[in-house]
Amino acid sequence: MSTTSAARSGRFTIGGDLAVNRLGFGAMRVTGRGIWGDPADRAEALATLRRVPELGIDFIDTADSYGPDVSEPLIREALHPYGNLVVATKGGLARTGPDRWIPLGRPEYLIQQAHKSRRLLGVERIDLWQLHRIDPQVPRDEQFGAVKELIDTGVIRHAGLSEVSVEEITAAAKVFPVATVQNRYNLVDRTSEAVLDHCQAQGIGFIPWFPLAAGDLARPGSLLDRLARAHGATPSQVALAWILKRSPVMLPIPGTGKVAHLEENVAAVDITLTDADFAALDAEGRAAFARGGVA
Repeated sequence: MSTTSAARSGRFTIGGDLAVNRLGFGAMRVTGRGIWGDPADRAEALATLRRVPELGIDFIDTADSYGPDVSEPLIREALHPYGNLVVATKGGLARTGPDRWIPLGRPEYLIQQAHKSRRLLGVERIDLWQLHRIDPQVPRDEQFGAVKELIDTGVIRHAGLSEVSVEEITAAAKVFPVATVQNRYNLVDRTSEAVLDHCQAQGIGFIPWFPLAAGDLARPGSLLDRLARAHGATPSQVALAWILKRSPVMLPIPGTGKVAHLEENVAAVDITLTDADFAALDAEGRAAFARGGVA
């Protein structure tokens, strides 16, 4: 059994008082195809979740929309009572079928979903609840007000945002303390570079989703491929090591429904990139993004 531990990724304190190991786990993939319905292999999904804390991961990210209402109950079945494990969840997306996601930010819906997540997870208070998307059909201050109400009434401890701009983070911060931001970010997708820099400056945790993507940079003979071979690792493991080195506020949550893949992801914490290797990968990633090479 592997002795690798996510504790080697370092620590970050969410919201000033909630310390977690920086390498977390995303629980989207423990559902069915299209993030819809039950997992094809329920036993493997549960085994994967149970392996999470054994590997030193103490931060899990999920959402009410994963399934919907599939990921949260599975997490409860596998891991409740949670002990020191922080389970973050999200609300604000409705589901009408596989791979279909519709922003739904009416305040009464957001508040209802947070209460439901609390029940499904089996907790008195959700440590971190994130607005999954800002609904463009609802005034954003109404959505931010609902988040504040959830904090004020003790339903949630800390709150975050997902897929937002610096301007939106700043606007939300006038209503409630923004503890985390969850945007798509990886070696070849730098759309949220300014958001990440803002989060680092403000001490906001940045949760990159789709963190393992490397696009054409993973081709045979590439710098990423050569570094992976030198470390006896996979390109995705090196891409994850790069993500962790990019910023001290970075909280990557690579997800899977397979135990072996989970163990492979966690092993990335054993990779130490030199500053020169990091800079070279960074330059190649930025160049790929500039060419339109978003994975």
